[in-house]
Amino acid sequence: MKRFFLLFASALFSFTISSQDIQLPSPQKTGGKPLMETLNSRQSSREYSNKNLPQQILSNLLWAAYGFNRADKRVVPSANNKQEFEIYVVLKSGIYLYETKINTLKLKSKGDYRKNTGKQDFVGIAPLNLIYVADISKASGRELAFADCGFISQNVYLFCASEGLNTVARGYFDKQELHKLLNLSDKQEIILTQTVGYGK
Repeated sequence: MKRFFLLFASALFSFTISSQDIQLPSPQKTGGKPLMETLNSRQSSREYSNKNLPQQILSNLLWAAYGFNRADKRVVPSANNKQEFEIYVVLKSGIYLYETKINTLKLKSKGDYRKNTGKQDFVGIAPLNLIYVADISKASGRELAFADCGFISQNVYLFCASEGLNTVARGYFDKQELHKLLNLSDKQEIILTQTVGYGK
């Protein structure tokens, strides 16, 4: 009976994760540079190669951005613990929603939409663009949602500085176009985008 249940649970889990979704490896939560060295290396960069990020690096980065480090608490603070953000991950293969608890990228739109995430040329070259979306109806306030987004973005900056990756937070994008592309509700707002990749 136990064996049957395990087989059924495994089949159900496989069914819920589409073949076009990306099941990421478990994030590695040790290693990296010491904090003071990482802070000393933190910078914005607008030069990228098109080299893809390994899935392990992507998993580690997303956990550093918005993963859980306790049962119901994340690696970043949020006002009144509202956890009002979703992170959309734009790769060459498509647009994905980061499902933190199952460490999976859920496919939302297949295709290369990187250039749609901003108005600078490098966004279409870099392998990864992140889109930070807040549910304003869930947040403690719009201003506080902006502050919460800053924590996420800074964690990405620090991860990139530790791993030798380039990154830059961006506010120069067509908000209406992206809102439509992501099929967001009127309660959701794109607060910031961020590009990540290897330098040239």
